[in-house]
Amino acid sequence: MSAPASSRAGGANEPKIALRGVCKAFDGAVVLEGLDLEIGTGESVAVIGCSGVGKSVMLKCLLGLLRPDAGSVTIDGAELSANRAAREAAMRRIGMLFQSAALFDSLPVWENVAFGLIQAQGMGRGEAREIAVETLAQVGLGPDAADLYPAALSGGMRKRVGLARAIATRPEIILFDEPTTGLDPIMADVINDLIVACVRELGATALTITHDMASARKIADRIAMIHDGAIIWQGPAAEIDSSGNEHVEQFINGRADGPIRLAVADGAHA
Repeated sequence: MSAPASSRAGGANEPKIALRGVCKAFDGAVVLEGLDLEIGTGESVAVIGCSGVGKSVMLKCLLGLLRPDAGSVTIDGAELSANRAAREAAMRRIGMLFQSAALFDSLPVWENVAFGLIQAQGMGRGEAREIAVETLAQVGLGPDAADLYPAALSGGMRKRVGLARAIATRPEIILFDEPTTGLDPIMADVINDLIVACVRELGATALTITHDMASARKIADRIAMIHDGAIIWQGPAAEIDSSGNEHVEQFINGRADGPIRLAVADGAHA
């Protein structure tokens, strides 16, 4: 089992994850404009916001899939863009639950779960399968699911397998990309509970991007809202209903009228 969060790398006051002044544009269209976000070791943060405001671009910058035009992205104080070796070392400490689960259709469930163990860590298939079955149990799937193929799984089961894969390597950091998209409210709540339990058991640092306020409230210690390429409000999840920010109030209440609608009318990011 991984060490407790408090014993992992990084100084006592150093955030586990830090995005500072991050800017990113595509063909002149600005997506991120001076985004600042810090996440402490063992903290769970949800980033909310409308479609197209830059949540996924922020995540890709953190993963090193995109290079920011300006600003810095660090894990335990180490700049990810410093060199390829630094980025690859950081990636080995991260687990990821993709929006659509992103399972390999040609591999059985256990190999999907064990993919990082076998491919990144060079673990033997026998040991990797044992860990995969144990990890599937953590997300409520029995050993009979191990030899199924993704095509045989329901949407909720696919999410569970995706979560199992994300935690199988015992990562220090877990990233969740819209973890409840496409699920009915009951299954979404099941997934939320599993995420909370798995993150707590690992002592991991978690970053979730989501439109789902029920998910954000349950998963996160702290919620941040991104709009027009920057974080416009952040605070404890329990305080979001009294944020005093018009954009936040409009978003969490799902109102068509408000400043976000005006921004769309003016041609800004939706």
